[in-house]
Amino acid sequence: MDSKARIAKALKIATDTKIFEMGPGVSAMAPEVFRELFPGKKAKVIADINTWPALGEKVYELFTAAGIPTEKFIIEEEEFHAEWKYVELVDRELDGDFIALSVGSGVINDLCKLCAHHHNQQYLALPTAASVDGYSSFGASISYQNAKQTFSCPAPVAIIADIDVIAAAPKEMTAAGYADLAAKVPAGAEWMIADLMGTEPIIPDAWHVLQDVLDEMLSNPDGVANAEPQAVADLFEGLTLSGFAMQAAQSSRPASCCEHLFSHILDMTHFRFQGKLQSHGFQVAIGTLAMCAAFDTFLSYDLTKLDVDKCVHAWPTLEQEQKRALELFRDFPVPELGYTEITKKYNPAEVVRDQLTKVKKCWPEFRRKLRDQVYPFKKMHALFKAAGAPYDPSMIGVDRKMMKDMFPKVQLMRFRFNLLDLAKRAMVYDEMVDSLFAPGGVWDLDA
Repeated sequence: MDSKARIAKALKIATDTKIFEMGPGVSAMAPEVFRELFPGKKAKVIADINTWPALGEKVYELFTAAGIPTEKFIIEEEEFHAEWKYVELVDRELDGDFIALSVGSGVINDLCKLCAHHHNQQYLALPTAASVDGYSSFGASISYQNAKQTFSCPAPVAIIADIDVIAAAPKEMTAAGYADLAAKVPAGAEWMIADLMGTEPIIPDAWHVLQDVLDEMLSNPDGVANAEPQAVADLFEGLTLSGFAMQAAQSSRPASCCEHLFSHILDMTHFRFQGKLQSHGFQVAIGTLAMCAAFDTFLSYDLTKLDVDKCVHAWPTLEQEQKRALELFRDFPVPELGYTEITKKYNPAEVVRDQLTKVKKCWPEFRRKLRDQVYPFKKMHALFKAAGAPYDPSMIGVDRKMMKDMFPKVQLMRFRFNLLDLAKRAMVYDEMVDSLFAPGGVWDLDA
């Protein structure tokens, strides 16, 4: 199936996006698309100091030349995340019945997405980099009250992806997008676990639109590193399909699990390396490698020999887990986060018995399916190295101890059932995590 056919098929399951145009020079289509979707409306270009010269100014000129009443708003700060204070800024800019033209990457898009929703409006996205999958996703990831939260809001009604602009983006942004797309590999495996547990069943449309082509979309890391237009177009298509999967699921489940939570921890603690905030994709890269390494170890276990009675007998009470969460998150910007999330997803002992019995019974076949899905650590490491993405935590300033200390928070900080939850139930969690940092492990603490 070629790209046009894939996109046409994907648009059928998208709940919000009706138009997706991708190719060299397609930004020239924006005024025509706008008139079709928003007849008689006013436009406002939302950009930042980098995306304004990259594409925003051109879009502004195209719209004014087409006779569409158009204004602009440029976020002047050199460095910023999707934080609530910027939501308030963009909200004010859209007052007066303006339709947002999001010209930028992930942060600008998330701000426009949520603010358009606040104004009961749709919006149009003109991406400037293949850096995230959030352009087409349902929901916006915003830092609010010290916590990274996903706010429910529709994706753009139209996406116009000018590959000339996107391929010219800084190479580290494209590498970040490659890592964000690769994250769907372990995230898919964790969705398979949640599906087996019955907590979040796999939605076939949302699964197949991305997972059926994911290996192909990740197959040319060298082309991505070299900013080859076709490789970048393939990457952007994969990221967009990921967003369509989230639209179909009305959830981020098709695209993220534990690997994204490492990034959320770094965002919520305002982590910087060499004075700079690290990109979403670069942070997700280390989380993706961590989960691939964890799967390597977990899949080496023979769970057909699992002592279910022993595991159930050792299973903690809800009160014990709540206490652990409060202690673990005591100095975190949101101290109650772990308590709140573990309370949502805690299962009593007899439910854990049923879960482990199911895993034990189907383990040989289920392990084979997981192995077919998730890449070994060495393969993912090589892909990231070739694409220009971080392939070691130290490359974004995270040392081995910090990396290890994030694991228990990751396990507790979201209601979503994950690999670490299953490892806890099977009483292999400590051994699994320790193996990553033991002498000779992928991230040897003493190396």
